[in-house]
Amino acid sequence: MYVISCPVCGSTHTMKNGRRQGRQLYVCRDCRHQFRLKREVSSKDLWMAYLDEKQTISNLSAHFGISPSTVKRRLREVSVTWKQPVLDGGGFVHIDTTYWGRNWGVLLAIDSLSGRPLYLKFVAHERIDDYTEAIESIRLRGYEVRGIIIDGQRSLFAHFSEVPVQMCQFHMRQIVRRYISEHPKLLAARALKDLVRKLSTMSEADFNKEYAAWKEIWKETINRRSHLKSGKTAYRHRRLRSAMHSIDFYLPYLFTFQQKGCQGMHNTNNKIEGIFSDLKKNLNNHSGMSLENRKRFISGFFNALLNEG
Repeated sequence: MYVISCPVCGSTHTMKNGRRQGRQLYVCRDCRHQFRLKREVSSKDLWMAYLDEKQTISNLSAHFGISPSTVKRRLREVSVTWKQPVLDGGGFVHIDTTYWGRNWGVLLAIDSLSGRPLYLKFVAHERIDDYTEAIESIRLRGYEVRGIIIDGQRSLFAHFSEVPVQMCQFHMRQIVRRYISEHPKLLAARALKDLVRKLSTMSEADFNKEYAAWKEIWKETINRRSHLKSGKTAYRHRRLRSAMHSIDFYLPYLFTFQQKGCQGMHNTNNKIEGIFSDLKKNLNNHSGMSLENRKRFISGFFNALLNEG
């Protein structure tokens, strides 16, 4: 966070203390000196406040006592780019993409333990080649990839077969919910929803046993067909079957974190989702930002996160 120091004793134990003539006053908790910020503020100070304190242009203008146009000009002076960091060590990698609209997003990979960004790329679409490039780049920079946590793009699982791959259990629950809804009426669907809800608390053997039992108990419902006017037949509960087929596909990857050699691996992608959530909250404070400024802001956000790590 941007730190304001007392001009008398240098203490950083300061706090806001009202406003006078439209300008913010501060008081030092140590020496009780009351002061205003100097108007001579550096572009770097402005950028850190813009990034860390989530302040708008208007907030910064009032905060530092300079005009909004000066704030914008000073912010443009700051050169912010992302460079893939030098890496060492190794661990498990969370990798995912988040989007703003349909044709613009950020592909991010982070270290599972520290949350440190390992790779960042601005992308238009989610492609297998982008994920391959990310993992290869991480390896070439000296990081041992012991496993990968991803959240559902099917082709990725076979593509990364040389390392342990964990399917995010939370996304598995979301996939099933999309097919059978949050409050299914069909008894078989309710039973499947209850089973998937327990996913994160079960061992692989217990889940496989209960899932096989569910298939046996509800096989008549699962395989029930309806006669069409054309004379053909079709499965009656197709969405239930789609949920089942999704589980069948992801089942070999749902409990990778329990395998030997994968101790410490997360069973969800929640860590990277949390970072994306924080990023979007920060960006929401600056609506109307141009694409170039948005990229600068995102680069600054992850540079700060990299320094914290």
